[in-house]
Amino acid sequence: MSAQKPEENADLTARLRSPQTVRAAFDEAMRLYAEPLYWQIRRLVQNHDDADDILQNTFMKAWMSLENFRGEAKLSTWLYKIAINESISFLEKERKRRHLSLDDQEAEMVSQIAADHQFDGDELARKLQEAVATLPEKQRIVFNMKYFDDMKYEDISDILGTTVGALKASYHLAVKKIEQFFDQAD
Repeated sequence: MSAQKPEENADLTARLRSPQTVRAAFDEAMRLYAEPLYWQIRRLVQNHDDADDILQNTFMKAWMSLENFRGEAKLSTWLYKIAINESISFLEKERKRRHLSLDDQEAEMVSQIAADHQFDGDELARKLQEAVATLPEKQRIVFNMKYFDDMKYEDISDILGTTVGALKASYHLAVKKIEQFFDQAD
């Protein structure tokens, strides 16, 4: 369900900043990062079509603001930051549009996971996704990045603009809540 993380490539970053090579480099970046970004988005919004749309928006936003990318941060950090912000914006708009509380939105995400015909995992993986969907948004994001994408806390910190200590605390709380979810399911 999770894609292999692409390796950072300094040459790709340099080519993104050159007018002669920017189009080919951006195409390469999309090929490298589309799958891991898709799964990060999908785990946040749960729905395939919404995740696809948000991924397209992520790449459109990245393309439109490419001149702002100076290469000071890793390309992956910059793209993940855009993807997560797009996902959060989408969830907020949906919550407002449908007049849902946070609890209602979490309950709906759990039911979407249960009804998802494209889900190809076993029952335990489905239960884990349901447990993750019940987490508060920030804990869900941190858990997804750490557990599923095996990101380093330092990279997550760069993406979310949060201290490593706060991220470790969020991850720890998320794990405890997931354990409680499984304990209650037994």
